[in-house]
Amino acid sequence: MKPTISIIVPVYNIELYIGKCLDSIIKQTFTDFEVIVVNDGSTDESGVICDEYAGRDKRIKVLHKGYGGVSSARNAGVETASGDYIGFVDGDDYIDVNMYKCLYTLCQKQNSDISICHLGREIKGKLVNRTNEEFTEEMDNVEAMKQLFKGVLYRFSLCNKLFKKNCFDQICFPEGRIHEDLSTTYKLFSKANTVFFINYTGYIYVKRNNSILSSDYYEKRLDAFVGWDEILPFMKKHYPQLSEETNACFTYVCVDHIYYILNQVEDKKEREKYLRSVRTYVRKYYKQIRGNGTVAVNCTLITTILYYNVKLLILANSVKNIRKGFIVRS
Repeated sequence: MKPTISIIVPVYNIELYIGKCLDSIIKQTFTDFEVIVVNDGSTDESGVICDEYAGRDKRIKVLHKGYGGVSSARNAGVETASGDYIGFVDGDDYIDVNMYKCLYTLCQKQNSDISICHLGREIKGKLVNRTNEEFTEEMDNVEAMKQLFKGVLYRFSLCNKLFKKNCFDQICFPEGRIHEDLSTTYKLFSKANTVFFINYTGYIYVKRNNSILSSDYYEKRLDAFVGWDEILPFMKKHYPQLSEETNACFTYVCVDHIYYILNQVEDKKEREKYLRSVRTYVRKYYKQIRGNGTVAVNCTLITTILYYNVKLLILANSVKNIRKGFIVRS
């Protein structure tokens, strides 16, 4: 008998954390699920630990494959999934005991294609953004997409969301890139008629020093702009009424990357190289950036300086007080 939910867990060299993750899943108050653990070529004991869990709980299946990255692991999981709904949990995070019961109930009662809970962030063992008041929000396709780009209720992360499996028809994760959520989530939302959000902290993202967003800036993080180069034409074609939200989100992403490059990349040649790469996309979409009245003036100014002169931006950043002009969306 097929399960209601397929939970996909990509795993790569996280032997210290995968046990807590799997424990949080198998303790769910909603029990009709399968866990597809994709061991993506781990060289530590992660694969062994996953096999041990599979031996104790028949709901857990382990796929062992050569290393291909998170997108490759998730694609393998989706292809194997037999549930009516699909969820994702990163193997170094964990979930609240009621998360899937809550998300599934929302999908059933509200006939939602996607249900979403608040994503908690844990730093040094402490939850830093606990929700104070629980509320719900029902959205149609356009409103849900609007909120995705506004980034107040939720953002592009897949892991605090539950999807009807048919949302994945003809959609896969981009292999060979990072920022795979950014490149995929909006496509899934485009297939949803109804989306439901609840302000309940179900998913706990654990911030670690070696994570993609915690480590110093490196070239692969520019993959985000490959994603945006797909997003902006898609949104212009299918959701022109959301141009303000989409272009504002893109502008703030540009400013984030500019800030991190200026302040985390020590090698001067690399710093200038990365900024020139960002400038390629700023120049391509500058009309949308410049014409958006919702973007903070200093953010427009930063992208404008980059548009005209990379070295001037680097020089300006060397002045101590310039950092006060940056707005970083954490």
